[in-house]
This record gives sequence, structure tokens and C-alpha cells, in this order.
Amino acid sequence: MANARASYADIGKVVGLSAPAVKRRVDRLLETGVLRGFTAVADPEALGRGTEAFVEVHCRGNVAPARIRARLEPLPEVVAAYTVTGAADAIVHLRAADIHQLEMALERLRGLDIIDRTVSTVVLSRLLERPPTPET
Repeated sequence: MANARASYADIGKVVGLSAPAVKRRVDRLLETGVLRGFTAVADPEALGRGTEAFVEVHCRGNVAPARIRARLEPLPEVVAAYTVTGAADAIVHLRAADIHQLEMALERLRGLDIIDRTVSTVVLSRLLERPPTPET
């Protein structure tokens, strides 16, 4: 997980297995869903998406999570969404180029037919962001 570009041979040296044995284990982890894929991690600011906010979403009535997801998916500024406990039905993570684009995204979010109200928190700075790592 620390370096998805490492070769099977390099991983094998660390864990004491041959490259073919590492490949078989990685294939098994993919088949069973433990590993979902491999990706590059890009800096959102370098991609022009340095403004971010977390938004509590309060829905009208009892809205199923699948319906919330279906309404959020078309909004390109939504990078993640979670159902949560508490007063909100969901928490939505938005990323935008600037505060104007963020405001427009919030207006589109508030305009969704399932949304009753939102509570927005704009991020000033990221204090800590950890990539997922295996327990040791």
C-alpha cells in the first residue's frame, strides 16, 4: 500500500516470497475484494481543486442512501459522500477551483429535490491527511 508501483520482486524481497508467489497473493486479494485497484494520488490543489468544504445534508423526509447517492453522483464537485449518525442524513465532501465555483456547487446541491437544508463548513487548511495503511 505504501508504493503501488513496486514490482512483485521488490515486494517479495520485503516479505520473503518469490515474485510469482507475490503475484498469486495480489491476484487473490483483488479477487476477494480486499484490494479494489491501484491508483496514483494527485494533489487536488495542483489539479485546480484546492477549495474544499464539508456539507451536512438534511433531506426532506426519509430518503434512502441509494437515492441520495444517485442525486449526488452527477455533481462533479462531490468527491465523497457518507451516511452518518446524528441530525444530518449525509456528509458531502466538495472540491472546487475557487470559492465562486464552490458557491455554485452548493447552490446546485441545495437545489436537489431531496434536500431540505444544508450546513456548510469550508476548509481553511488540511492539518493531517493519511493514506490508508495496513495495521502493523
